[in-house]
Amino acid sequence: MADKLKQLKLAAVNIDGVLLNDTFSPVIHNFIVSRGGEYTADVERSIFSQPQLVGGQGMANAARVPWTAQEAIDVYFKEREEYTREHPVELLDGAIDLLRRLRGLGLKTVSYGGLDKSHFDHFLGEHADLFDEPGYVCTNDFRPGLREITTEVFGLKYDEVLFIDDVARVAEVAKALDIPFIGHPSSFEHSFQPQLMRESGARHIVDSLHSIDEELLRTLDAEAAAHSVWRD
Repeated sequence: MADKLKQLKLAAVNIDGVLLNDTFSPVIHNFIVSRGGEYTADVERSIFSQPQLVGGQGMANAARVPWTAQEAIDVYFKEREEYTREHPVELLDGAIDLLRRLRGLGLKTVSYGGLDKSHFDHFLGEHADLFDEPGYVCTNDFRPGLREITTEVFGLKYDEVLFIDDVARVAEVAKALDIPFIGHPSSFEHSFQPQLMRESGARHIVDSLHSIDEELLRTLDAEAAAHSVWRD
């Protein structure tokens, strides 16, 4: 059995884009460009990892439609439902192995995201034994949720939690709070997240969950102890 990590106590793993495939970026992109809007990095900033109504307003503004935030959200979820009929939501390659690896190194694990817990139960319920209570945290009311998950849900210090996420805004907040972070940005061809994540200063960015191996996790553990995750 591998020696447990010494500094990190919890891994908080984003659900959509890390454990599950990204079924949001393509729909958001199409929502905007199909209505004559321009899809830019600033547009992504206004939408990604924001509360639903904030993201809905961002989509409406970018698409140049005179809709309320809720009207935009309603249309978006209808279009996402249609999209997922041909592009189903599914576990990403390596997701379950990653969770087992994290737990094998002594970490508690929890997932989080902007949808309610029924989304987690539907797609990850059969793997509930790989998560610690509460299993999933809906962050829609306090996105991106790093402070709340760390201090309020688990009562930990910022240097004791590793966040794994696909959105640069989360990386920026992690940097501000000096929280250990691994980025897994979307591979969607129109996504600005890889660029924005690099610009955030994130030093650990992967394009495969298999790359989050024991060596990388031990590196993060040592960096967390030395408060050097965000320093060269």
